[in-house]
Formats: sequence, structure tokens, C-alpha cells
Amino acid sequence: MADKPYFEKHVFVCMNQRDDGQPCCMERGAQGVQKYAKSRLKALDMTGPGKIRINQSGCLDRCDEGPVLVVYPEGVWYTYIDHSDIDEIIDSHLLGGKIVERLKI
Repeated sequence: MADKPYFEKHVFVCMNQRDDGQPCCMERGAQGVQKYAKSRLKALDMTGPGKIRINQSGCLDRCDEGPVLVVYPEGVWYTYIDHSDIDEIIDSHLLGGKIVERLKI
């Protein structure tokens, strides 16, 4: 079991807040999206060891393409608009193993 990762997938949602007027993920609804994704996966019983972890992240340095999140271990970067995009990332990529090309950055 030592060679198996603690989480099957780890998602980092950029929660960066900039005060200088530059684009940032937080002003584009990142906090609500992170909470939504976490609660949806919990309802599907897909959280915890060996499953999927949704984390808040500081700046991921791609806010100009954002809002953004990244899925590991694949290292796939996504942007999103609303909960339906998050549902598609969850259903297709996190649960189904298929990258959502239209949201990939």
C-alpha cells in the first residue's frame, strides 16, 4: 500500500485575491466553486483517503486565464464559468477519467 497515493486525485482551486486591480480567481467566484465541488464530491462519497481531495490554493500564477483549478496527478489545468462546468469536470475527469478538452487551459 506504500506505493499507492494517499488521494487518487488532488484538485487545487486558486483562491488568489489581488488588491491591485489585476485579474484574480477570487473575484471570479472561486470560493463558491471550491465549496460546491467539495460538497458535491462528499455527497457522492468520493472524499477521503484513496478518493478525491478538493483544496483551496493560493496563487497558481495563471489568474489571467482564470478562474483556474489544477487536477493532480495528471497536472491538467482547467478554467470554468459556473457550476455546470464544475459538474462536467467532476463527472468526466474526476470520476470518469476523461479530460474535459473544452475547459482545459
